[in-house]
Amino acid sequence: MIRQTSLVLLASTCSIAWADHSAIELSATSIDASRAAPSGVQLDEPIRTGSKLGLTARQTPASVSVSDRSVIEQRGAKDTQDVINAMTGVNASANPGYGGFVSYRGFTQNQVTQLFNGINLGYSSATRPVDAWVIDRVELIGGPSSFLHGAGAVGGSINYISKLASRDQQTIDGRLRYGSFDDSEIAFGINQALASSPAEAHHFVRLDFSRGHSNGYIDRNERDTDSLALSLLSELTPDLTHTLAIEYQQDKEVSPYWGAPILPGRSTMKIDNGRRFENYNVADGRYEQRVRWLRSMLDYQISDATSVHNTLYHYDAQRDYRNLERYSYNAASNVQRGSPYLQRHEQTVLGDRIELRHANTLHGLSSQWAMGVDYSRMRQDLYPTAGSWSDVVDPDHFDPGSFGDIPGVNTGLTRQRHHQIDNRAVFAENRLQLTDRLALLTGLRYDYLEMQVDNYGTVSPTSPAYFERRWESLSGRVGLTYELTPSASVYLQYSTAADLPAGSLAAATYSNVGLFDLSKGEQWEAGSKFDFLEGRGAATIALYQIVRKDFTVRDSSNPNLTVQAGQQTSRGIELAGRFQVTPTLLAEANYAYVDAQYDEFNEAANGISVSRKGNAPVNVPANVGNLWLTYSFDTAWSMGVDGRYVGSVYADNANTLKAPAYTLFGAFARYQVDRNTALTARVRNLTDEVYAKQAYGLQYYMGAPRALELAMDVRF
Repeated sequence: MIRQTSLVLLASTCSIAWADHSAIELSATSIDASRAAPSGVQLDEPIRTGSKLGLTARQTPASVSVSDRSVIEQRGAKDTQDVINAMTGVNASANPGYGGFVSYRGFTQNQVTQLFNGINLGYSSATRPVDAWVIDRVELIGGPSSFLHGAGAVGGSINYISKLASRDQQTIDGRLRYGSFDDSEIAFGINQALASSPAEAHHFVRLDFSRGHSNGYIDRNERDTDSLALSLLSELTPDLTHTLAIEYQQDKEVSPYWGAPILPGRSTMKIDNGRRFENYNVADGRYEQRVRWLRSMLDYQISDATSVHNTLYHYDAQRDYRNLERYSYNAASNVQRGSPYLQRHEQTVLGDRIELRHANTLHGLSSQWAMGVDYSRMRQDLYPTAGSWSDVVDPDHFDPGSFGDIPGVNTGLTRQRHHQIDNRAVFAENRLQLTDRLALLTGLRYDYLEMQVDNYGTVSPTSPAYFERRWESLSGRVGLTYELTPSASVYLQYSTAADLPAGSLAAATYSNVGLFDLSKGEQWEAGSKFDFLEGRGAATIALYQIVRKDFTVRDSSNPNLTVQAGQQTSRGIELAGRFQVTPTLLAEANYAYVDAQYDEFNEAANGISVSRKGNAPVNVPANVGNLWLTYSFDTAWSMGVDGRYVGSVYADNANTLKAPAYTLFGAFARYQVDRNTALTARVRNLTDEVYAKQAYGLQYYMGAPRALELAMDVRF
């Protein structure tokens, strides 16, 4: 069983306005919601992910949301997975085999694009959670967004935006965090002007570092993370600035947890609570990732109406897996372990994107333009080695063994494939103010993709020594926004997406890609965004329908053939709002309902083709909701509670296995010691709920049990 630790208060990422104690104080006669506590419902700040025009959420005819730095800290997010799970409709988890798994609007994996500073890596395995300390904000746009971010993005796009050097003369902040399961973090950040006085400052540097460690809530599972970000902002001329950004991230897990086997003979998945913390992986199992980013960003203000932005970037990553991944109970109630797997990814991405923005008048109407070109080359070498070995262990007394003792996978790494994907794109977007209240937003993107694969393994008709494919896609958006009042608007939009065969080309084989064309997606969405009660509250509502079609499925009459005949429809509603109930009490909530089902889908089962028409996709909850209540006693003390509900999900396409719904509760208390220092105590999973963050096959990936944490945050 897992080593018992005392209930030590761990650290939370708390956020406080540090300038003075009145940062959370509200006037008795006038409620200023923005000063009470940070909120994720902000309608009037620019959002990069929903448009290339720098529009606010209120101006964008789409469901968009943002968690900025203050919200990330206020809610105690430790990594990017924590951040996005607080956003409307998102359900995310990160077991080793699925990287940064996300379910949103009825779609999962590569159908939800995850970007880093607007850059698409084209591979969900590259989207493991990143320490929240180095993240400035996270943005989300719902529905097809290939017209903004390239092929994929049928369900939506999530953008993780890093901290960068600012024009502050000097800021210093830091955090210490420790608690249950030896979960700890040490982090600091420094922003410094490279001049003795503000008037002379033309160069600014920022350095952020965080180190995390956890012994894990699962037996023998340890994790260490390091994140380093360095950026230099240089004002070369009054109109020309350059930013150089370097980032390094390292993630290492010892004996990674792959889930617990479920008790047999049940349609609702359940694990043996007495063996809740067992780890059936081998003792020397590993997951490791090392990431290096380099970005060079140039901004030139040509005139008051025209500007140019260029981003040159390079990404380099290595990911290593060495695990025994599948477990199930046999008739004697022992655990059968299998699926040993050795893998390495060596991935690089080199690209450049240039964007031009221009504002003018068109026949007397105000018009904003964004247009540009985008080029990237992604290369990846794969070293997969799988085995058919299995063993049976007594779950009460067993030796986890060594990966090196497993025949068939213990001979070391052997390169099997080299992938190269070139993507060339041009894009344009326009916002035309038709009347004082009505605006038209249009966008269009053309992508040309070229894939080349070298196979160094066994050559066969379905696995040639070399093959190449090319695709072209055109996607777009048309949207209308109508301002009912200065504080309330409604919108309507239609958008399309192009989806890659196999979801991603970074690891696709010839049999995955074959001669298949791109899949297609389209969405209709209508919604409203508004303030109420003189700004004490704000809310958004969105209704949508997304249809994804022409993805690959098994032929209905021949299970050995794969055809492009699949179709999925998702219909749903999303609600988000905040309300300053009293000068000291802020309430915020979001809720999403989605009805996702296959219209046409066949898979092979026991040698025959079986229809899954009408079934729900795997790991897609119909209901997801979050609630926060934050109360400020005075200028020094505040506390809050939160709740999260996630509906049940199916673990298989046949919809015969279901992981039950769950509800999590949390609470925090914060004390502002002085203007520079704050202490926060936080409890997560207050009721110690046993729940599956993800379900697949006969395994149940259990979420974290009750944990307490204490953090000290400082800022100067």
